[in-house]
Amino acid sequence: MMRYIPRALGLALGSLIYTLGLDVFLVPNHVIDGGVVGISLMAAQVSGWSFSIFIVLLNIPFFIVGYRKIGAVFTLLSLFSVVSLSFWNKIVHWAHLTPVTYDPFLSTIYGGIIIGLGVGLIIRWGGSLDGTEIMAIIVDKKTPFSVGEIIMFFNLFILGTAGFVFSWDSAMYSLVAYFIAYKMIDVVTNGLEEMKGVLIVTSHHDQVAHYLLHHMGRAVTLLHGEGAYKKETTKVLYCVVSRLEMMKIKEAVYQVDAQAFVSIFDISEAHGGLFKRHHSVPESKP
Repeated sequence: MMRYIPRALGLALGSLIYTLGLDVFLVPNHVIDGGVVGISLMAAQVSGWSFSIFIVLLNIPFFIVGYRKIGAVFTLLSLFSVVSLSFWNKIVHWAHLTPVTYDPFLSTIYGGIIIGLGVGLIIRWGGSLDGTEIMAIIVDKKTPFSVGEIIMFFNLFILGTAGFVFSWDSAMYSLVAYFIAYKMIDVVTNGLEEMKGVLIVTSHHDQVAHYLLHHMGRAVTLLHGEGAYKKETTKVLYCVVSRLEMMKIKEAVYQVDAQAFVSIFDISEAHGGLFKRHHSVPESKP
């Protein structure tokens, strides 16, 4: 149980940050988030009941399905996140925190950033605030659509409905807040230092590898390949670099071999090995 205590604290912190973004910035300006949270906010507005009740009740069916289809750990962590959100919502209302601003534009921007930070922390600690994400994971296995596309469809429908409950200005601001939060989630889960994977096909692989190893301090993996057209054997270099080092690597490669082929692609995470910069690299390890 001890290893779950840090995760529980991380989930509780993420839920608190999300609640502050929602109740201090978005909701006072009739701007909502997507998913079950958005449905709960609209249901509370129409019925007059507490948001805390709806957020728990509406998520329960999704968590029951998730428990059977995905697993107990993810479902229980998500349930803990939702219960924490309900608890913090009650605390914020009890404390009578006043909105920071009533400017809908400013509240949309800062509210989107804050709720994105909260959701990003919850995702990093293995939980979820939204039962529609569970359904998207399940539907993804049976349809050609990705999880992101399914969630996007759900949220466009939910946020569009906000125009009937609040106003069409609220619906449009809600869409803006959703996209800001979506980008912020990427920043939190992937980090500010975007890493890039680099594949280099060159006939001067020794010189290029030497530069990457001893001048840039980047570990290099040497792959053996074969051209599909001429059937010639070739060497392919693979390494992981930061976004700021891409231009430096390309310039170095083309100085050695102007005919080299360089492919750069995004990677979400990199762990282990020697992808961090070192002044001295004794040997190449993947």
